[in-house]
Amino acid sequence: MAWNESGGDDKDPWGNRGNQGPPDLDEAIRKLQSQLSGLFGGKGSSGGSVKGPSQGIIWLGVIAAAILYFIGGIYQIDEQERGVVFRFGEVQPDLKTAGLKWNPLFIDRVEKVNVTQVQSHNHQALMLTKDENIVDVSLTVQWVIDDAAAFLVEVREPRKSLSQATESALRHVAGSSTMNEVITDGREAIAIEVQERLQRYLRSYGTGIQITKVNIDRSAPPVQVQDAFNDVQKAKEDRQRFENQAIAYAQQVVPEARGRAQRQIEEAQAYRDRVIARSDGEAQRFEKLLTEYQRAPEVTRDRLYLDALEKVFKNSSKVMVDVEGGNNMMYLPLDKMAQRTPEVGLDREVVRAAVEELRRELTNNRTTSTRGRANN
Repeated sequence: MAWNESGGDDKDPWGNRGNQGPPDLDEAIRKLQSQLSGLFGGKGSSGGSVKGPSQGIIWLGVIAAAILYFIGGIYQIDEQERGVVFRFGEVQPDLKTAGLKWNPLFIDRVEKVNVTQVQSHNHQALMLTKDENIVDVSLTVQWVIDDAAAFLVEVREPRKSLSQATESALRHVAGSSTMNEVITDGREAIAIEVQERLQRYLRSYGTGIQITKVNIDRSAPPVQVQDAFNDVQKAKEDRQRFENQAIAYAQQVVPEARGRAQRQIEEAQAYRDRVIARSDGEAQRFEKLLTEYQRAPEVTRDRLYLDALEKVFKNSSKVMVDVEGGNNMMYLPLDKMAQRTPEVGLDREVVRAAVEELRRELTNNRTTSTRGRANN
């Protein structure tokens, strides 16, 4: 018998009967239901009816579902986060703080919001200043979330609102300032004013955003006028440098001038005090001399004469003339003495008075001698 020929009794080589048809589908389904019923504790019947699962299996499924529901409602909130609870879509007033939390699944929805992270918003725009100039301004706004619920609910797109409010605040402040203030020395004040105005806008919108810092990164005129602006800035810097040099020179010269003036004032006061003291001394000496003169006129006159001669001879050069066979004679060059008065340190008036006194004394002596001879 060949390999592909069936044997006797209508059997094929694999042991199947040749006349048996395919299995019935309904019969296979009934057998499967019977097996499943036996698995869950029921009993299959010959009529094909199947009993439901036992109560123990039902309670086991309920407990497993409850455990899964409880586990699904557990979540963790970090220190830098706050949880906003939505119960059937309505915001609950109490925020969830850091820790392990639980909310009923499918009833509450929790949105986590980072309230400590400092976020940045960069903004750049062309602004029209008060003096009708255009300025290219670029700034950075640093902000944090102050109210998590308001940030999620009150405004649909809070970041977009922040950008629009920044544009409005910057335009208002730049429009109230001059080009020089925006570009050079007024940038810090403008940044502070923009921050205050921007915070008022966001608070009125209810965005829940707190502005921490506004920094003006760049403020410059448009490219078309950049060269002219640089020339103006250079001229201003030169002027400022000259002013600083002038101030430095004034600070150097003024103290010196004040010192010289003070020295001259003190010298004048000292000279005044010296003259007054000398005048007082001479007046007192004259009063004393007057008293002595009234007592003894001849003696006082001779004493004054000798004092004058002593002062003149002491402070002047003298010529000693040696006379043969007689008394030596001292010669006083009065003409030379008058010319050399500044060198010897004598007062010109004193010298003149002494010379006149000597002349009068000599004249009186000659007159007295002539009268004595005539009387004799």
